[in-house]
Amino acid sequence: MAGFFSRSARATAEDDTALESAPLRPIEATDAARRVEMLDSFEAAGLGWFWATDAQGRIIYLSHGASRNLGWSDDEAIGKSLSELFIPEKVDDPDKPQRPLAFLLRARNSISQLNVRLAIEAKEVWWEIAGKPQFDEQDRFTGYRGSAKDITATREKDRAAQRMAEYDPVTGLANQQRMGQRLTEMLKAYRNSKRSCALMILDLERFQHVNDTLGRAAGDELLKQVATRIGRILGNKGEIGRMSGDAFQIVLPDIDDRGALGDLGQRLIQMVSQPYIVSGARAIIGASSGVAIAPYDGLDTEELTAAADLALQAAKAGGRGQYRFYSSDLKDGAKNRHQIEEDLRDAIDNHQLAMHYQPLVCSKTHMVKGCEALMRWTHPERGEISPADFIPVAEEIGIIRQMGEWALNEVCRQAMSWPVELRVAVNVSAMQFSQDDFPSVVKNALAESGLAPHRLELEITESVFLGDTGRTQRMFGELKAIGVRLALDDFGTGYSSLSYLRNAPFDKIKIDQSFVRGATEEGSNNAAILSAIVSLANALEMETVAEGVEAKDELDLVTQRGATLIQGHIFSRAIPSEDFLERLKEGKLKYEPLGPDKYRAARKTVFRRIGLIHEDSRYKVVMRNLSKTGAMIEGLLDVPLGTQIVLDLGGGQLAVATVRRSKGPMQGVEFETPLISDGADGLCTRHRVSPYQIEAAGRPLAALPQDPYSLIMAEQMGANSRKKFVEVEVGGPKTGSGY
Repeated sequence: MAGFFSRSARATAEDDTALESAPLRPIEATDAARRVEMLDSFEAAGLGWFWATDAQGRIIYLSHGASRNLGWSDDEAIGKSLSELFIPEKVDDPDKPQRPLAFLLRARNSISQLNVRLAIEAKEVWWEIAGKPQFDEQDRFTGYRGSAKDITATREKDRAAQRMAEYDPVTGLANQQRMGQRLTEMLKAYRNSKRSCALMILDLERFQHVNDTLGRAAGDELLKQVATRIGRILGNKGEIGRMSGDAFQIVLPDIDDRGALGDLGQRLIQMVSQPYIVSGARAIIGASSGVAIAPYDGLDTEELTAAADLALQAAKAGGRGQYRFYSSDLKDGAKNRHQIEEDLRDAIDNHQLAMHYQPLVCSKTHMVKGCEALMRWTHPERGEISPADFIPVAEEIGIIRQMGEWALNEVCRQAMSWPVELRVAVNVSAMQFSQDDFPSVVKNALAESGLAPHRLELEITESVFLGDTGRTQRMFGELKAIGVRLALDDFGTGYSSLSYLRNAPFDKIKIDQSFVRGATEEGSNNAAILSAIVSLANALEMETVAEGVEAKDELDLVTQRGATLIQGHIFSRAIPSEDFLERLKEGKLKYEPLGPDKYRAARKTVFRRIGLIHEDSRYKVVMRNLSKTGAMIEGLLDVPLGTQIVLDLGGGQLAVATVRRSKGPMQGVEFETPLISDGADGLCTRHRVSPYQIEAAGRPLAALPQDPYSLIMAEQMGANSRKKFVEVEVGGPKTGSGY
């Protein structure tokens, strides 16, 4: 091998000089020449190079090909320290630690398949090197002899293959496998360091429709745009991955504030739901999200993912376009949903469904001008079942068409019996609207009942615009040709676009109650939004209905802002058909506003047994109603005003409160920190008792049980605690506020 054993390469190694001067026998000389020739051929073919150092680690030989790869002349590397030429590879896997090259050289260890990056700035070049320490007859270290080869191309191929295995080819995000690995590593590390980690699953709605109508390429482009929007909202707060199909996974380290997570979830849903342009066409999708937090809702990947998925299913069942936090109640909710699904199929045949009517009242005269028909379900064993529970199930299992057709026929029939010619509005689901025979269904209902078409109003949500625009317009034309009226329901909450109002022949816009709620509070922009919607409707010669009006100050506001009609509890709840008919027969066409003078945070009537902590004692009380800012409880006698307490709402939720009203066994309390929305119609605390606190109290680390606080305080609140207040027995649920 020319040069490897040359005199110039050994000039700095005295031990090698003695070897060179030893005489070689003819056979040995021939063998040596052949070895040199073979090594030269090996180098020339680019299969590898050779290097050698002296005892001080300085290069005394480097193959010509290696020098050229470095961009040096043959003699430029001679005399340089070997460790200075390379940057050792960084290994991310903690289970596979790697000794740096400098350490190996100092320890005179053998080097085997060590990946090193050349210390050159112009480009990224990687070598794989190997070498063995050399010793003379006196066992003195004389340096290293080794080999090297360029693995840059191979390494790039391996990295590309690894990327294909770990990253989604469409969005470039981590795939489900990599996200699972990352989450597993993170949860393991965070458990040791007592940190939290949130997992959010974001599921796209109506994505398949884009694939079906615009093609697979358009669907892929849409996914890329969705990924970009998620990344823009998330920033550097966490890691995003794409699960199979149309779902995304978001891992958020060190976040357990459900208020912050709820805000993030809502922003993501709103951003993802804005229109897209793909393949030159306009596409609109929606999203729902489920959130679970470690260690509260699960300790390992499987448990946490299952919790987030259950929360997602609850969000989708709640009407879609929502986020939902995991809670142990969702397991019971899943069972309840399955029961609803089984029973709902027989509800029509068994005459369990009925139509109730809520009046639409003139904002100026308070005279009834029409009503909205609302479906109610009374189960023979479980009583009243909320439409929020059974309507989503009906849509999912495909019987909403049958239920909608029954409702349309029933409403038309009942309206014909009214002594006053009022308009009646019927809700139409997007699934009903998508059926080509829907106009025929409307015609048949009118014909069989004899109801005049102008008395029937079809309330349609903005989701009907998410399909074929041309078909939607044709459907509107057919319905208007029949003579019925059209109303745009829940305006401003979905996928609002002025083009809907420009092209669709609506007679009425219904302003969603979310714009009425809190409109009278200082700093709210809702009043300005109300004015804008009313002005827009007036310009288009459409009526407006303000939904969900409950307080007199809200009534005054929406009246001043010009709403045409008012709908809400301030005038009447939805009442059974018989009661509505009786009122019309009696000529009671004017409604008096009945409600509080001012809006306050909505209080939800409940009957729930909870814990109450005062000083070192724990009591059992009943919560009668609940709002973001306070609650009414019953079960303790004569609690003084100003008493500081803590309500244990279950599931690790503790709410610090002050008694503001007290009468006998009932107290009205105000929360120190307002509760937040759970994404649906419920409330929850921002923070919960940490499983790490329970672990510190001597219990095994696990996801939160239903009553974790009692585990922490079991020893402190025992038989020795002296209770200050007298507990009284509380009866069952009451009608009305009871206070």
